[in-house]
Amino acid sequence: MPNGNLGAGLMTLPVAVDAMGGDDAPIAVVEGALEAVREGLDVVLVGRRDAIAAVGGESLPMIEAADVIEMSEEPSRAVRTKKDSSISRAVNAVRDGEASAMVSAGNTGAVAAAALLRLRRLPGVARPAIATAFPVPGGRTARVLLDSGAMADCSAQWLHQFARLGSAYSRIRFGVAAPRVGLLSIGEEPEKGNMLVKETHQLLAADDEIDFYGNVEGGDLLDGPVDVVVTDGFTGNVLLKSLEGTASFFVRLILERLAEGGEAGAEALRLLAPLADEMSADNIGGAMLLGVRGVCVIAHGSSSPKAITSAIRSAHRMVEADLLGELAAVSLPSPPADHR
Repeated sequence: MPNGNLGAGLMTLPVAVDAMGGDDAPIAVVEGALEAVREGLDVVLVGRRDAIAAVGGESLPMIEAADVIEMSEEPSRAVRTKKDSSISRAVNAVRDGEASAMVSAGNTGAVAAAALLRLRRLPGVARPAIATAFPVPGGRTARVLLDSGAMADCSAQWLHQFARLGSAYSRIRFGVAAPRVGLLSIGEEPEKGNMLVKETHQLLAADDEIDFYGNVEGGDLLDGPVDVVVTDGFTGNVLLKSLEGTASFFVRLILERLAEGGEAGAEALRLLAPLADEMSADNIGGAMLLGVRGVCVIAHGSSSPKAITSAIRSAHRMVEADLLGELAAVSLPSPPADHR
């Protein structure tokens, strides 16, 4: 197992930012990157030079990439066929020592596939997982959900590894000394859940290297007793998008009602504004692909410039914290038999 020097020497390198990824790319990405530079962070944009220059990014360092992987494309095929895509070039920059980390708001599956193909896995890791953090009101520590989309089909052994990786990530990124880990299920009782959940529960309950709380339900993610929630990528992604959709619906509904409330509505809106900012995903800094040999931040497809800046800031911080070295030092349970 490599020691904590796996990520050493990278802090002086820029973060490679996929300028072509996202619903509002390249303008939102370029604006976010420019703000990051104003904060003193090093950035290199990856994408089409003319498109980047057209939205004010000509002053930033660039790595040219002719192709763009669209959101609708099948990730693995797109990564194989579009070798000159902005996602692939950004990952290559990390692999080749041209960048310390990469950020993309593009096709999530393509980012995961490119990172797995080109960066490879950390020693002992069977499969990577996407760790998504959720802001919690009241100054409490953000919650971490993994996997939120990298691996739709999982084994209990993979989820066991996710629990250890997620626990380490919560400690490294959010400073939680002893993160409590919960297993997502349909009930808190150990016998609740499908076969995957029941088998995983047994593995986690017997693991003395994590603080396993037990089963948790979907409602516990934002206001529950744990710091890390573990599940397979299919379930995690459904939960993530359900929460996003529900939050968006109620925010829109509340704003409509407040707009009809005259001065009282305006005052209520003023009081709610700080809470809205506290809970904004723009501040969280994107999701992290854990288990590959590189710091890879996956931002939401609808990321605003503020969200892009936060993602770049998060990437820098994880390089400075030597995330890779810390994860490589985590004792992982033995991978399943099909691990290569």
